[in-house]
Amino acid sequence: MTKNSTKVSGRIQKLADDLYSVTPEIEAERANLITKSYKETEAYPMITRRAKALEKILNEMTIVIRDDELIVGNLTEKPRACQIFPEFSNKWVSQEFDTLAKRKGDVFLISEEVKTSLKEVFGYWDGRTTNELATEFMFEETKQAMNAGVFTVGNYYFNGVGHICVDYGKILSLGFKGIIAQAEDEKARADKCDPVYIKKQSFLNSVIITANATINFSKRFANLARKLSSETTNSRRKEELLTIARNCDNVPENPARNFHEALQSFWFVQAVIQIESNGHSISPMRFDQYMYPYYKNDNMTSESAQELLDCLWVKFNDINKVRDESSTKAFGGYPMFQNLIVGGQNIDGKDDTNELSFMCLTATEHTKLPQPSISIRVWNKTPDALLLKAAEVTRLGLGMPAYYNDEVIIPSLTSHGVSLEDARDYGIIGCVEPQKGGKTEGWHDAAFFNTAKVLEITINNGMENGKQLGLLTGEFVSFTTFDQFMDAYSRQMEHFVELLANADNSVDLAHGERAPLPFLSSMVDDCIGRGKSLQEGGAYYNFTGPQGVGIANVADSLAAIKKLVFEDKSVSQEVLKDALDSNFGETIMCDIEKLKLDDKKILVEDLESSKVINIGSYTTKENLRQMLLNRAPKFGNDIDEVDELARLTATIYCREVEKYTNPRGGRFQPGLYPVSANVPMGSQTGAMADGRKAGEALADGVSPVSGRDKNGPTSAANSVAKIDHCRASNGTLFNQKFHPSAIQGQSGLQNLVALLRTFFDQKGMHVQFNVVSRETLLDAQKNPDNYKSLVVRVAGYSAHFASLDQTIQDDIIMRTEQTM
Repeated sequence: MTKNSTKVSGRIQKLADDLYSVTPEIEAERANLITKSYKETEAYPMITRRAKALEKILNEMTIVIRDDELIVGNLTEKPRACQIFPEFSNKWVSQEFDTLAKRKGDVFLISEEVKTSLKEVFGYWDGRTTNELATEFMFEETKQAMNAGVFTVGNYYFNGVGHICVDYGKILSLGFKGIIAQAEDEKARADKCDPVYIKKQSFLNSVIITANATINFSKRFANLARKLSSETTNSRRKEELLTIARNCDNVPENPARNFHEALQSFWFVQAVIQIESNGHSISPMRFDQYMYPYYKNDNMTSESAQELLDCLWVKFNDINKVRDESSTKAFGGYPMFQNLIVGGQNIDGKDDTNELSFMCLTATEHTKLPQPSISIRVWNKTPDALLLKAAEVTRLGLGMPAYYNDEVIIPSLTSHGVSLEDARDYGIIGCVEPQKGGKTEGWHDAAFFNTAKVLEITINNGMENGKQLGLLTGEFVSFTTFDQFMDAYSRQMEHFVELLANADNSVDLAHGERAPLPFLSSMVDDCIGRGKSLQEGGAYYNFTGPQGVGIANVADSLAAIKKLVFEDKSVSQEVLKDALDSNFGETIMCDIEKLKLDDKKILVEDLESSKVINIGSYTTKENLRQMLLNRAPKFGNDIDEVDELARLTATIYCREVEKYTNPRGGRFQPGLYPVSANVPMGSQTGAMADGRKAGEALADGVSPVSGRDKNGPTSAANSVAKIDHCRASNGTLFNQKFHPSAIQGQSGLQNLVALLRTFFDQKGMHVQFNVVSRETLLDAQKNPDNYKSLVVRVAGYSAHFASLDQTIQDDIIMRTEQTM
């Protein structure tokens, strides 16, 4: 095993430049084809209609081979364009036709011709979408809570199912001819007298239809490559196109025979999954494991192999997706969350790092693009060489790789019913969600739950904007102890998580009824054996993973209430609630003589004394806000009293989520990360007792609130490690930002690795680093044309900074800039 050191080829830079030379566009071809197919198959079972629709799309869609690429297979005619998937939702598309090209983030061009074409097909889908059916399934209280910003189920509510990893290794070794044989064998062995055989037969026939359609899709590319080869006068390109034709003739129909064919087979799977459904986070996961035998047994040079890998890395960035404008504030930067992870242990508990692990990191280093979202598994036997290579990539400032702790994630998965062997073989889906690839339907990112909003509702006795939204748990001023207040908060949490489960299960049922996915299901065990799609519970493991957001804000608020209200009695409940209700307005609010002498001194000497009115008798709400900010401990500084409240806050949420089951026969599993939802959720949350003003972004994942972790990166990591990460089996997210000078030289890399090892020794689950100065980000915000290639870590993904909505840019800029 050697550290790869090949140089990037000129082909790779050209492919990347060509890809990003245009603004993404909306295309209508898929929407037209699926609508035609649905009209032709009205009498068929839904699973058959889905298979026939994919068959029509793959047979008739425009295919292209882009200049210089060595891995082929397009989803759209133009680079980085995107199709529309009207079967999931479409009304928002019509409503935003005229703003798609004008919005601040994730801009898409759309021609008048495409608008007209889409308008013609959208009428057919009125009342037929998964979104509309899910809404009908939901309780009225559920919809009210969603509208109030308590939680959102945006991912699957408007889009197709994603957040999954199929068994890529099975396709590489068997080909789709093998999948067809498995389905045929299952049909032959099935008991035809069994009443469920009828549905099982429809599913298995649909698997065969989609497998054959994918084989035909690859043959179309083989024929196109031969045609282009006959037309070119460039001898080198002619031979490349003939190689592409040979590859596409063989895979993915048959087993891959070499590294190039394995990469090509992999890509056809990756592309067709996303043609079938527009769910994002289709994650390659343990790519260095299932792809390594094809690299090891090939006799090509390391330079040629690296160039092929780099070509695939560029290809990942050709996949795109349009979201509604509000979602761009929660998932900004055209993210597709294709998480590819290297390193870690095998099912026998031995380290399985190999040469391809290094080459994958090198591919990210060469391409410097947001996709794939590369990650690394770490445990106590991870080679130092791999960690140092990863640290070198981190130092590039791409926000990658993200780091994951085997010694927390493996027991976390086993505690939620995953076998030890499968847990050891976990990968990461999307942002930070662990699962066993090829055996799991995880429904990660099923919802984002605003824990801070629940705290706000608790303080208001269940009220929101003058309406009773939550439970009647008591007026804030009536509580005589902190424990009474915490009991009220826990009861409100119980109520709203129940509504969250109703929302998720409503969306889950709608997808099972209206949009089962036979192609995707054919590559996840044991859908073929059970004769069920993933949406019907065909996978071995069936989870639903909603995420808690705002943990640090709640912890800091609880710490302030506990200390200043109930312990020190520096602030009365009436005064605090009045200040929160008015967003710390500048009105005279309390008699200073009722405050302790120490608090008077803070108000007068330390806390913006120029704003104090009539200091002999009164103080202002802004001074109270400064007291809340400065007189109570803050999460992120290794202070047990507030860190334990963060742990408690997370545990209360996780405990409630774990109570529920889903329609696929699986369990809910909690996570603690926001993607970028901390920004829009903050905009819907009022002032908080931690001193946060209404509308400000919430904390990012389990990270401390920006600017409040003042004791350095180690203290911040120590605080985060005190949360029970093992319980949050759907993943936690910890962001740190360093000035580039902090990790200069070999000593800087060693310090970063030491920080990582220490954090993981304390049972932290995940950490990722932005290495970029505040000055650079401010200048990039002011002069975006000068920073078109600047990639930053947003949340569980990286994106080009210039493509982000300004609210997300501001949130990244505000994060604490650490030094070693």
